[in-house]
Amino acid sequence: MTSSQDRPRGGDGQFVRSLSTAERDARAAELRSKGWTYRRIAAELGWKQGADAYNAVQRVLKETVREAGEEVRSLELERLDRLEAAANEVLEREHVTVSNGRVVVLHETPLPDDGPVLAAIDRLLKIQERRARLLGLDAPTKQAITITPERAAALEQLVEELGEQ
Repeated sequence: MTSSQDRPRGGDGQFVRSLSTAERDARAAELRSKGWTYRRIAAELGWKQGADAYNAVQRVLKETVREAGEEVRSLELERLDRLEAAANEVLEREHVTVSNGRVVVLHETPLPDDGPVLAAIDRLLKIQERRARLLGLDAPTKQAITITPERAAALEQLVEELGEQ
C-alpha cells in the first residue's frame, strides 16, 4: 500500500497519477461496475477506507466523460467541415436564372441568379457561428441589470433582515 507521502507531486503540489495509480483506479471502477461496495473495493485494493475507492472511481468517471466529450466535439467539427465544403461548392458554382423551365437570357447571355450564392453565404455564416459556439470562441455577452427604486429598497430591507438573524 502506498501512503500519500509516497505519491509523486507535480510542480503545483498536486498529486500526479502514475501508471500504477491509473491502473488501480481502473480496477476500482471495474469492481464497482460489478456491484462491489466501496468498502469491499478498498479492502481488495489495499486502501484504508471506502472513500479512497470512491475517489478512484470518480477519477475514472471524470476522465471518461471528458474524453467522450472531446470525441463528440471532434466528430461535430468534422461534420461542420463537410457541410462547409458543400456550401462552398454551391457558392463557387455559376447559377443562372430559370423561369418556367427555361434559362432567362438578356442580350444573348444567361441572366445570373444570385439567390443560391446568397443562400450559401447565409449557410456558411450559420456553420461558422455553430463552430464558434462549439469551440467557445465568442466573447461572453455583457448583461446590464436595471432595478427599480422600489425593488432596490425591498432588497436592502431583505439584506438587513437577513443580517439580523
